[in-house]
Amino acid sequence: MSTSTPSPRRPWPLLAAALLLGGCAQSGGTLGYYWQSLRGHLEIMNAARPVQEWITHPDTSAPLRERLQLAQRARAFAVDELALPDNASYRRYARLDRTAAVWNVVAAGPYSLTLHRWCFPITGCIGYRGYFDEPGARAEAARLAATGLEVSVYGVPAYSTLGYSNWMGGDPLLSTFIGWPEGDFVRLLLHELAHQVAYAEGDTAFNESYATAVERLGVQRWLQQHATPATRAQFAASEERRAQWRALTQTTRRRLAEIYASNGAVAPDHQALSAMKKEAMQDFRAAYATLRARWLAAHVPEAQLAALDRWVRDANNASFAAQAAYDEGVPAFMALFEREGRDWPRFHAAVRALAQAPQAERTAALQALAPQPPRVAHGGG
Repeated sequence: MSTSTPSPRRPWPLLAAALLLGGCAQSGGTLGYYWQSLRGHLEIMNAARPVQEWITHPDTSAPLRERLQLAQRARAFAVDELALPDNASYRRYARLDRTAAVWNVVAAGPYSLTLHRWCFPITGCIGYRGYFDEPGARAEAARLAATGLEVSVYGVPAYSTLGYSNWMGGDPLLSTFIGWPEGDFVRLLLHELAHQVAYAEGDTAFNESYATAVERLGVQRWLQQHATPATRAQFAASEERRAQWRALTQTTRRRLAEIYASNGAVAPDHQALSAMKKEAMQDFRAAYATLRARWLAAHVPEAQLAALDRWVRDANNASFAAQAAYDEGVPAFMALFEREGRDWPRFHAAVRALAQAPQAERTAALQALAPQPPRVAHGGG
């Protein structure tokens, strides 16, 4: 019988384990959190079917079929050109009836850019907590806010299980990002695959900065070798805006960091700290308004800026600190790529060696590689 999508097969062993765990799960707390994580992941895995089945299914729309074919080419490129894992991941596709795969909660103190951390058995202590339903994430954020922390909740289009799901079909492509512009789609795919190459337990900044470096280097190679001139032009325009956005947020983070550095004093002046923080945030929003007006004048559709508008409106220490994990360490990894002769297997091997080193040694090695950022004048924005 023909159906609108390929029919899913169920991972019965894991499903049975999930049901057993469900017997002792609570509505909240640690067990409840692990239960929602397992259940949410199983639902996604259960919905995923091989890409080729979607491509050949008569009810698959032409745009989806074309994008899945693109995914197959990008997956082969990741293996052949970037030495990324040749495994089961991203060879299946799942359609989700929501806008994000998971929602992450992050938190930081009122005068700090250090993320609150949660500790888990496999990933170690990390600076975010993910939920497969937004209300659960919002509830955790409210609990943290009640303790005096600044919090942020944001949707994540994809996540990596670090290769642990490959035995049951691998991390799938998802409807939450399948329709992105080609360059953004490919870079996300490369980012998530990079997490399966090297992972430093408990070091979010290392892991995300490495994956971000892989995506930025890899997508440029993809565009040069496989994209049309129109796709390259579209990506170049969006990349210019991203670079301007990164420069603005990095400048603000450094300014805030300098302000908060005085919070370690024996008797910090919280009133003065609050005033300087408020001024920095006002300058940030004013600078964004100028940047936004420039983009609109260049005919960027206003709808494309909606997500950034919300980010700026709600920006706080938590959102700035979370963003830093993806940005701050990237120059060091770029320098490491150059040091290894732009050779992808050598680069990945060097990153794996760093991931296995003690964190202090790893951090020192990356700091030695990275160019030093300029200091921020206190009157700037």
